[in-house]
Amino acid sequence: MSSRNLLRLVLLVQALAALGIGAAAVAWREVSWWQAAALGLGSVALARLLINANNFLMAARSASPTPPEFRIGVGAALRMYWEEFSTSMLTTSWHMPRARARTRIYPDARHPPVLLLHGYGCNSGYWASLAPLLDAARISHATLDLEPLTGDIDDYAQRIEDAARLLCAQAGAPQLVVVAHSMGGLAARAWMRRHGAQQVARLVTLGTPHHGTCLAAFGIGINAGQMRRMGVAGPECAWLSALSGGEEAAARERITSIYSHHDNIIAPQTSSELPGARNLAFGGVGHVALGHDRRVLAAVLDELDALRIGRDAAAAMQHH
Repeated sequence: MSSRNLLRLVLLVQALAALGIGAAAVAWREVSWWQAAALGLGSVALARLLINANNFLMAARSASPTPPEFRIGVGAALRMYWEEFSTSMLTTSWHMPRARARTRIYPDARHPPVLLLHGYGCNSGYWASLAPLLDAARISHATLDLEPLTGDIDDYAQRIEDAARLLCAQAGAPQLVVVAHSMGGLAARAWMRRHGAQQVARLVTLGTPHHGTCLAAFGIGINAGQMRRMGVAGPECAWLSALSGGEEAAARERITSIYSHHDNIIAPQTSSELPGARNLAFGGVGHVALGHDRRVLAAVLDELDALRIGRDAAAAMQHH
């Protein structure tokens, strides 16, 4: 089952639950239908709110120490929690259930094309905030759905290779940039290990568990097992060790790892620090919100702008 269909099924279950709660309230408490609707929807929203809160609590148990410059107060923590909850609700209830992979090519682009890779349990809809910024900057880009949903991360490599070659051909570019969230960053590294990094100008990862996350123990599927880590100071799983062991230093130099010291899914949060790569840390941002936070998106665009080429070079590239 695709993530799109799975999320649609989850939405249906939530709608039926809200309807059942509302109907029970009308039957037993004789409330109005407006009150029943508010009670039903509020109950579902509360359940989602508690799930989100539990993620933060579980991540806190395995958290890495937060550097002093990234520590936040109660007010900032509440804002972060609300941003993560609201972003998760919007992404999983609206963007991803409707999303399909897309490609946008701009003949006058002055940046390398960008391939967007989502994370575990997501799809192309995750990029609902970044894609419009790429459109506004006239940066050619494509999204790719990594399926099967619970498959082997290594098996995504051929799909990424096909998408990368197609995007470069459509854009008339010798290289591309990959922007990847969470598991997508590991899939990109596995692809580079298998097919080489020559066509990658830059790999930008957002909240990728380069050394695993303790919360992957609660996930299902082969890919969840490949992201596991045994405790805060414990070892990463064998797959992650093999991935690092088979990676060339030149490939690491092409990677920028952006992460948050308050990530509620990647724990310990410093799992996202990758030796040999450019590591950019943020504070006060949750896991899903990494792809929607204005500061993080600005950092991504800065990485793309660093690869911007002149008009003459762009024209030559298009006619190559």
